[in-house]
Amino acid sequence: MFDVEKEVNNIIEFIRKYFKENNLKGVVLGISGGKDSGVVAGLFSLALGSENVLGVTLPCHSLSTDKTDAKRVSEKYGFELINLDLTPCYDSFITEINKLGNFSEEELKNSNINIKPRLRMSSVYYLAALYSAIKGGTYIVAGTSNKCELYTGYFTKGGDNTFDIAVINDYTVSEVIKIGEYIKVPKEVLYKTPSDGLSGMSDEDKLGVKYSDIEKHLNHEELDSDVEERILRLHNNSHHKFNIPMYKRD
Repeated sequence: MFDVEKEVNNIIEFIRKYFKENNLKGVVLGISGGKDSGVVAGLFSLALGSENVLGVTLPCHSLSTDKTDAKRVSEKYGFELINLDLTPCYDSFITEINKLGNFSEEELKNSNINIKPRLRMSSVYYLAALYSAIKGGTYIVAGTSNKCELYTGYFTKGGDNTFDIAVINDYTVSEVIKIGEYIKVPKEVLYKTPSDGLSGMSDEDKLGVKYSDIEKHLNHEELDSDVEERILRLHNNSHHKFNIPMYKRD
């Protein structure tokens, strides 16, 4: 039985203890307009006070509705929300890449998708350093990935897997939603179809598997063999994302 009140209280205590022990002031995170960032923003606002939370929208050829939903979250919890449009930066980068050769759209597809979260994370860390200087105390970056995403490797190395603190990484999608319901994340955000807001595809379309099936796998429930195989393949093919090999001298 998932005790949502207990889990929320434990997360809030975890955040407060870590910030106190490390003499930290605030947190910065990208607000995508989806449930994960909405829940994480809400938890940090409750733990630290909204005045110590900075949310950032980072559009990059993104849907305008994402900014609208991000604003819903900031208005709910009262934290500052700023917008940093990465579209010109991305376009300039792609222009320079195209000077290197005549690459096909298919050849560029994966690289183009993954540069966007990497630009986003660089921007969030820049703002964390800036706000540390402005506010006179250290700001760190919060991650927003859930357990299902992490298990299947649905993240970009050097992008959304780069952070200083994570609070929903051990919760499945359904558990994140239960936490969101408890802390009253706006419904338009909490029940929105999960997507990265960058590729034009839903998360499940990109993964080729449903989050509910990933949860069943994690809970050792029975699945169709082809679905089980797909999930295991995603997990096994992502080992390089979790462990960076480092040679040690004899």
